[in-house]
Amino acid sequence: MARTKEFDPDAALQAALELFWRRGYEATSMADLVEHLGIGRASIYATFGNKHELYLKAMDRYSEGCDPFILAELSQPGPALPAVRALVRRFAAEAAAPEVRLNGCLITNTASELAPHDPDAARRVEISWEHIETLLHSALVRARAQGELPETRDPQALARMLLVLLQGVRIVGKASSDPTRVRDAAEQALTLLD
Repeated sequence: MARTKEFDPDAALQAALELFWRRGYEATSMADLVEHLGIGRASIYATFGNKHELYLKAMDRYSEGCDPFILAELSQPGPALPAVRALVRRFAAEAAAPEVRLNGCLITNTASELAPHDPDAARRVEISWEHIETLLHSALVRARAQGELPETRDPQALARMLLVLLQGVRIVGKASSDPTRVRDAAEQALTLLD
């Protein structure tokens, strides 16, 4: 007869996500995971696979939690540009907030730590970025159709520029203790939407 799990896999995955997010992939050992999750190494392997597989599952969990907020912000009825501006300003504020700043964004962190040499992590980063870019593009197309954005503006190019800005804001916000740096950059980028 198979033993029943004596832990909640969902809670363990969330705990792993938080540890990876705080420390990064390389700086988190299996011993760290065993201690932080409060479950044995064999249980981690049996439930999640190896450390890399657990990390990828944690990335998936992170994306599931973040993406609905972006979709909700950018797909509100009515004028689209205020929603785009609010999203950019929210990213800048979060990047400068002390409680968020130290962890940064798990996707952005993964892009710089693992994506250059880990195809599975790189694919997840790219999927996340494509999703955000698509949502921004849709909002900007809507803004142009509603007369909020000049016809001469390219919604696809603007969406890509904003995606790169948002990721850069996350990196600079994590490394810099000067919150005006990210706020000023965000505000300057938003002038391109006028």
